[in-house]
Amino acid sequence: MNYFTISRTTEASFIEKRSEFICRIAPVKTSDEAIEFINSVRADHRKAKHNVYAYVLRNDNISRYSDDGEPQGTAGVPVLDVLRKRGLTDICAVVTRYFGGILLGGGGLVRAYSHAVSIACDSAEIMNMCQCHRLRITTDYNMYGKISYILPSFDTIVTDSVFESDVVIEILVLNEKLSPLVKKITEITNGSAVIEDTGEFFRDFSAVKKENTYDFT
Repeated sequence: MNYFTISRTTEASFIEKRSEFICRIAPVKTSDEAIEFINSVRADHRKAKHNVYAYVLRNDNISRYSDDGEPQGTAGVPVLDVLRKRGLTDICAVVTRYFGGILLGGGGLVRAYSHAVSIACDSAEIMNMCQCHRLRITTDYNMYGKISYILPSFDTIVTDSVFESDVVIEILVLNEKLSPLVKKITEITNGSAVIEDTGEFFRDFSAVKKENTYDFT
């Protein structure tokens, strides 16, 4: 099953009734990484009154949040809710608030913290992490063109191409398209192509979904 996360640390901010809200989000894999990130934001904003946080981890379906001194339910939960509604995981969000002297009230705080995370997510590069297989295809030059022609229709990612006595193409293919692709390559090459499956893992396929092609060569 695929999941969505972000590619890198991203920050966004806005001002509401003289209070500045700064949201920084980062990709994390473990609770230790999340805590390290939270502490780094706190270190950068030592003078801030609040550093509210929430994080969601795919492994063991872990989620944590903190209001960090704001009224209960007005800060950490709204931050976590935005991450969940966006369908994001392996992510940590910290919203720093520099108090401007005007009270926002419970509803105002919920809206402000939610908005801070939302604009940070809007600014982030979202990755569609999908289970895939890496295939190494060895073929002769006569069949190379035929194989290259069909690869985009199977939403593959070409990671390497080596041209020596034979052509060796390394690609990533989604789990659900593995068998149809292997069958098609076998058909068009009359079984002459050698196909090796070198492993299964998660990889970002967001660009493939948008453009139907993705080349890392």
